[in-house]
Amino acid sequence: MNTPSQAQVRRAIAEAQTIVVKVGSSSLTEPSGHLDPQRLNALVAAIARVRLMGGRVVLVSSGAIAAGFGTLGFDKRPTDVADQQACAAVGQGLLMAQYETAFARYGLRVGQILITVSDTIAPQQYRNVRRTLDRLLDLGAVPIINENDSLASNEIRFGDNDRLSALIANIVVADALVLLTDVDALYTAPPSEPGSKRISYVPNVEDALAKVQVGGTGSNVGTGGMVTKMEAARVAAVSGIPAVLTCASNAGPAMMGDPVGTAFAPINDRGSSRRLWIGFASHPQGTLVADSGAAKAVRGGAASLLAAGVVEVKGDFAAGDAVWVDDEQGNHLAKGLVGFDSEEIPQMLGRNTAQLKRFLGEEYAHPLVHRDNLVLV
Repeated sequence: MNTPSQAQVRRAIAEAQTIVVKVGSSSLTEPSGHLDPQRLNALVAAIARVRLMGGRVVLVSSGAIAAGFGTLGFDKRPTDVADQQACAAVGQGLLMAQYETAFARYGLRVGQILITVSDTIAPQQYRNVRRTLDRLLDLGAVPIINENDSLASNEIRFGDNDRLSALIANIVVADALVLLTDVDALYTAPPSEPGSKRISYVPNVEDALAKVQVGGTGSNVGTGGMVTKMEAARVAAVSGIPAVLTCASNAGPAMMGDPVGTAFAPINDRGSSRRLWIGFASHPQGTLVADSGAAKAVRGGAASLLAAGVVEVKGDFAAGDAVWVDDEQGNHLAKGLVGFDSEEIPQMLGRNTAQLKRFLGEEYAHPLVHRDNLVLV
């Protein structure tokens, strides 16, 4: 696709019918770590304005642990996982109570959804999330989503809801993603350093991730750094969704398309939600190693992965699971949904379609991974 101008990206955000807004815990709290009602109310006012103008908004909000640790007697955010989970269990209710009261002032209802990584990995759970969100939006509610911190472990997490917000944007087929943090924009270096310059527009976030130095802001409340926010913008951009990153106080202007923060252009046309799920949410259970010819065909983006071109199968997986497709040097080429169990595939390797049909039967005369279920990485 042709790279849009900054003005075109900002206009697309302003005209978005469905927006996903992500806010971090440090943008909702006082320096002490307690929820700041004034900050929360200001954010709600900005979202309510868009909602009352006819837009649909999904809010991905951190803050459960920050809301709960003071109530449980901690002086600061705990580092122990069990303590964090306990704080989240207490704080999520407090956080939602604040949101419910704030949105009610504008005649708006909210719906809470708590999500873990597995909810975006397992196909059935993914479909359940999409169906629930679509229905809430159709009924005029504002869905408020948070990672289920009381159940999530440190080993399997989204990263301060940044990646989660990009996946949610795909699920609801959003027209824009707004990432709110405690700095007003992306900079060429940490904002506190002399000579650091604001970047108002990023035409290709994948290039920016490689070139721009990023750093934390010193917050002791949140867990996500600028890198995770740029990764979220990358997922959105690759998915065909424009994004903007700015501070929470700029939420309203950002959603109106004003020149605040950093705008990120989409770098692909909009893909299907199924292919986006394969590319960004599915968790590979094994690997198929392609020979040089099959690897070249897969890189071309229009070929299925055939058994004749696979030299090795790794892992234990079932038909329908996600798998990596690697070249013989171990490089990831693609991710896809495999059509056969790992126990079935070894007998198929090296055989063309006619041979599969002749020696194994009609049911084996199919690609290991069909091109419709294959996404380049």
